[in-house]
Amino acid sequence: MTTLSILLQAQPQGGLSQFSPIIMIVLLFVIMYFFMIRPQNKKQKELREFRNSLKVGQDVVTIGGLHGTVRSINEKDDTISLEVATGVKLTFDRTAIVPQGEKPQA
Repeated sequence: MTTLSILLQAQPQGGLSQFSPIIMIVLLFVIMYFFMIRPQNKKQKELREFRNSLKVGQDVVTIGGLHGTVRSINEKDDTISLEVATGVKLTFDRTAIVPQGEKPQA
């Protein structure tokens, strides 16, 4: 007998070993979901809720790192006017606002 035929006869037939690559791939996706996708979705939901609950007088930070106080909210244009210094007002898109004390993401 040749070496190849001996190796082919020694391989296990059927059973769970057929499905082990599929099980490993499924487990990899489950682990990715719980450690990467789910926390990111939760963080995005919290940020969306924060932006929708903004109130006049609240201190916020823009994604560019500019600190200011909300002076007006335009629901129609989805913009927010911030006072960054006495008498200095700047208008930003609502998506450019993050909570005070949170690190802006690049």
